Amino acid sequence: MSDEKKIIIDEDWKSQVEAEKQIANEPAHREGDAPAEPVRRADENDPPMPPASMQMLISTLATEAMISLGQIPHPMTGETAIQKGQAKYLIDTIEILKDKTVGNIPAEETAAIGELLHTLRLAFVQIR
Repeated sequence: MSDEKKIIIDEDWKSQVEAEKQIANEPAHREGDAPAEPVRRADENDPPMPPASMQMLISTLATEAMISLGQIPHPMTGETAIQKGQAKYLIDTIEILKDKTVGNIPAEETAAIGELLHTLRLAFVQIR
């Protein structure tokens, strides 16, 4: 036996990658399929967002809870519907955030979250 090591170069992977690139660049539809809708750039229809903050997070969760409690209509359908399970989940999530942030946010924010939780819980027990 020879001590020489044989180096085997697999050239086939190059042709496979090239074939995959060509497939990826082909139109996504075949004859008879509906044409694909053009992809819209996110900035064309994406409104500017406010800066991320604890207040915005709590406000978003509280709004979702109010929708789930039937207190305000769903923004997409305009209908009010009660989803107790979802409302409870959202209220519990706000409570977890309140508990986990004690000492890390101003006392006024902690108090405001507590008042919000009280209001949401009152609405929760009032639904039938």
